[in-house]
Amino acid sequence: MKQLSQIYTVLLLITLLNGCTTISYYTQAVRGHLALTIAGKPVDSLIASEDTPPELRDKLALSREALLFAKDRLRLTPGAAFTDYVVLEQPWVVVNLVAVPEFSLQPHQWCYPVLGCQAYRGYFHLEDARKEEQNYRAKGYDTFIGGVTAYSTLGWFDDPLHSGFTNLADDRMVALMFHELAHQVIYIKGDTAFNESFATAVELEGLRLWLDQKGDSKAFDRALAQLELRNETHALVAATSARLEQLYQQHAVVSPSSLRERKQRLFDELNKRYEQLLTSRSTNIGPFGPPPVAFNNARIALFAQYNQHVPAFRQLLKQSSYDFPAFYGAAETLSRKPDDQRQQALKLLSERFEENF
Repeated sequence: MKQLSQIYTVLLLITLLNGCTTISYYTQAVRGHLALTIAGKPVDSLIASEDTPPELRDKLALSREALLFAKDRLRLTPGAAFTDYVVLEQPWVVVNLVAVPEFSLQPHQWCYPVLGCQAYRGYFHLEDARKEEQNYRAKGYDTFIGGVTAYSTLGWFDDPLHSGFTNLADDRMVALMFHELAHQVIYIKGDTAFNESFATAVELEGLRLWLDQKGDSKAFDRALAQLELRNETHALVAATSARLEQLYQQHAVVSPSSLRERKQRLFDELNKRYEQLLTSRSTNIGPFGPPPVAFNNARIALFAQYNQHVPAFRQLLKQSSYDFPAFYGAAETLSRKPDDQRQQALKLLSERFEENF
């Protein structure tokens, strides 16, 4: 009942602060999260129940281990997160819409009370996201809608575990739990790249330590291979992004039709290089899925949000001697810097990381 009271209080505040369109958006968000909350069943009860399928029981038991590890080894504070379990009707819990102007790599920002501005907007129903997407396409924006396996309410509510987690491989489920719990440590309004990169860095190091404790060398090798593939993919995207930025700066002197043609050539080239990278790694699926990929400004902007500052935070973790409370403190100090100083500090940390690894 405490969560229901909190949800209705937040909805009331939002109703007083925003217009009808925004109220409609928040209503679907609150109803969606409320539905998850009501549908949840205690994980411990499901583990103890003879009616629970053995495979699910094992996954739920593993989630309890991961929570203890997150608290004791990563010094995260799960609270009551992931203590209830929900079966979803689809593999994702929400879908995120990203919208970027045709000749820009700066995502549109949606701003919210408490959370600040974000480079994406989440929907519990795909049709709602598609309806909003059409509004931005009509304005000439590049758009992308992607399914999201999990989200964090930043500790405001007790986020449930759900089938989106348990349908993953063991190591991916554990890593995702670490990622979402990390959002409760630090969150900066209006800086999606900082927030997601920080959580990804905690996820990566947490997974490394988890697998090391388990003595699962094969899973650890797979995790390292996935990380290397993601890093190389990020390098490809960064190189293409730099060329696109140069192209878009010419919008005042180059015709829109010429810009579109040259833009598409760059994306076609990125697709080719991405396919070659996967072939060299003997895999058909990478961070963007199997090629060909419908690359556009929105897809690469979203990828950058999750990966841009990961090297910086990995360097900061190393400088903190892999002491997580010290690392969180250093990241918190960094988060309080003015935006320009914070970006410069992250850039220097990334450069240092690239020099050392």
